[in-house]
This record gives sequence, C-alpha cells and structure tokens, in this order.
Amino acid sequence: MWVQKRIVLKPRARGFHLVTDEVLSQLPELGRFRVGLAHFFIQHTSASLGLNENADSDVRRDMEAHFNHFVPERQSYYRHVLEGADDMPAHIKCLTIGSSITVPIAQGVLALGTWQGIYLGEHRDEGGARIIIATLNGE
Repeated sequence: MWVQKRIVLKPRARGFHLVTDEVLSQLPELGRFRVGLAHFFIQHTSASLGLNENADSDVRRDMEAHFNHFVPERQSYYRHVLEGADDMPAHIKCLTIGSSITVPIAQGVLALGTWQGIYLGEHRDEGGARIIIATLNGE
C-alpha cells in the first residue's frame, strides 16, 4: 500500500524544532500499516529535516549555536546575498543536514528510538510555513 500526503508545518523562529507530534497529527493513515517505511521530504532549500534527541531542549539550542558558528553569516566570499544575510548560510545548512529522512513503520507507529524525534531545522529568520511530503509504503 502507498500513501502520500502534503504536511504543512506552522511557521517557526530560526532554530531546531521538534516536530514529531505535528507531523504525526497529520498522518492518521500511519495506523493502517503493520510494517513499512515512512519517507519525509521538505520542499525547501533553507530548512532541513533530521532525527535527533527528543528530550533535552538544550540539544536543539546547542545544534543552532553550532551551526551558526560552523556556517556564519555575512562572509565576504558569499555571492548569493540578494535574499538577506541568513539565506546563503541557510542553503549550506540545508545541504549539510539534508532535506529528507526515512523512518521504519512498525505496528502502525514510527519505529523511532526512545530518545529520537523529527527535527525541523529552520535556518531563516522568517522562513514561514514549511511543507513536507510524507510518503508511506508498506502493508
């Protein structure tokens, strides 16, 4: 069986955000799968998706601090600057972290580890609503 849905995430401030519950609230079809895969793809070049720590919010703050240090704004070698100082670094962060994740489905739920959650990396100061295409496949 295949299911594909467009999931709209509410706008968020720049940073890393745990969006597992928001994604799952828009995927009631997940419960129909005994076994399978869920693929999540974000349709943006300035935001990313990942899996990481879901309990301690310090991890999300530390991730933001690290990536801001790792990919600083206003570098003299950036040529793509027309959309603001945060845009080119957002593209680099997206390419580094990635725009998709795949998670196993087991007995109608995502088979995430105990401390794992889906992260939205919002890399723009004002990124707006973000769109994820969720594709479920299994039986």
